[in-house]
Amino acid sequence: MKSAKGHIILAIIVSAVFACRQGTSVEGKKSVQSDTISAIFPDTLNMPKSKLGEAVRYGRDLFLFTAYYIGPEGVNGKYTGNKINCTHCHQWAGTKPFSFNLMKSHNRYPMYRAREGKVLSLAERINNCVTRPHNGIPLPLDSKEMIAMLSYLKWINETVPKDKWMTGEEALPVEFPAKASNPEKGSRLYVERCSRCHGANGEGRMNADSVSFLYPPLWGDQAYQPGSSMHRVIKQAQWIKANMPFDSAKWDKPVLTDEEAFDIAAFVNDDRIHSRPNPATLDFPFPEDKAIDYGKGPYIDTFSEAQHKFGPYEPIMQYWKNKGLKPRF
Repeated sequence: MKSAKGHIILAIIVSAVFACRQGTSVEGKKSVQSDTISAIFPDTLNMPKSKLGEAVRYGRDLFLFTAYYIGPEGVNGKYTGNKINCTHCHQWAGTKPFSFNLMKSHNRYPMYRAREGKVLSLAERINNCVTRPHNGIPLPLDSKEMIAMLSYLKWINETVPKDKWMTGEEALPVEFPAKASNPEKGSRLYVERCSRCHGANGEGRMNADSVSFLYPPLWGDQAYQPGSSMHRVIKQAQWIKANMPFDSAKWDKPVLTDEEAFDIAAFVNDDRIHSRPNPATLDFPFPEDKAIDYGKGPYIDTFSEAQHKFGPYEPIMQYWKNKGLKPRF
């Protein structure tokens, strides 16, 4: 096992990236109003110099180097079942715009979660990620690790004005294709745009020390479980459009078109050709709350599982709206 020194050096590099992107903003496809602020990147030098600050720093490290600390060979516990780091999806330790941004998460919880059909605390939501994308076991609620992650999320939350919409706090808006997403086209795009990092077989690329993935696997027994947010085509397409390819895309200057992002997400999440660890648990117990891109019924509408999985989504959304319901995705 490699010592933490190399990981600390990487953390310094990541911090430098945060600093160089300070002040970058994007309007995306939302209209910018007077109550909108540009993306905010908290300055790690402003972390408290106290016992609380120690917890905040450790929490940030857990987001950046999850597998090192609590992975299958973790030095502080073995909780996650794979070597994916939280920052692979919540990039820049949860502070990157349009990358499952976590800046306001501490302020939003407890909140109702349709997938579970109940109100969850933020700690429970963290454990959802530990058990699903990370294919692990829940962190004890009073553990040093859980307290540290909550402390970090509280600290980054305190840097954001509560009464203003922040650029990138939500998913990047995309136009839904008028036709179903095409896994075959997505396969060709994957080879062209994605395989150089994630591997020809979606296996990802491990860091040289084998402690964690540099680029995470997208399917196979080391990837995220069914039922994870990334397993839904709309959700993943929004994330892909804003963030991929990793070496060239920016949220304000995307490389992929909306349709290409949907096709790649359809290919990656096509359960007919790609396996994943463990079967999906019972999700969305109330059909009227179910995300329209969730690929398993029952539904409150008349559309097939295939259409819910791959689209086209506009007819589904219109059906829901005609019934006075709010489509979720």
